[in-house]
Amino acid sequence: MTPTIDFVSDVICPWCFIGLRRLEAALEEEGEASAPITFHPFQLDPSTPPEGADLRERLAGKFGGDPEPMFRKVEAAARESGIPLDFAKVRRTPNTLAAHTLISRAHEKGTQRALAGALFAAYFLEGKDIGHRDVLVEIAEAHGFRQAEARDILEDRAALDLTRTEAHAMSSQGIRGVPFTIFAGKLAVSGAQPASAFRDVLRRARG
Repeated sequence: MTPTIDFVSDVICPWCFIGLRRLEAALEEEGEASAPITFHPFQLDPSTPPEGADLRERLAGKFGGDPEPMFRKVEAAARESGIPLDFAKVRRTPNTLAAHTLISRAHEKGTQRALAGALFAAYFLEGKDIGHRDVLVEIAEAHGFRQAEARDILEDRAALDLTRTEAHAMSSQGIRGVPFTIFAGKLAVSGAQPASAFRDVLRRARG
């Protein structure tokens, strides 16, 4: 029996994109490629303004140096997992509260995993600003949402506040970094571990 799989992530976190791909590889190896994954919100930087910010300026201010060497390291890891990540295309860092709200609402539609994957791809592979409402609505339309429905959700202050509360709860539970994957509600994999690590924990969770 497939255990529950909870995936805590942020859609502007490249290691989350890589971690998801590695988790999916492990599931495929185990013959469970279609296993449901429940996504939970985490914000790497909740202080990011609603309009977003320049990615390089933000990282330089946070880490005190040129982020390009870090980009090269992440790109290499992504390519190993079959992701053609190119930070030359990624110029902005958006506030992800709205994107997470759509992902949360996609759970009831059964499109959560596909929508999350589409948002990762839009940001890291196409360089789209996934903090912009028009971009989010366009992506949501391809994953079970009507255009008006998506816009209503993005303008719903209560829905956005709920997402903010859920993201804060993840931090309050001791999760300090993402991705963070929980199998069967009890066994966790922290970070974008190799597919073999996900596979091993999945097997333990089955037992």
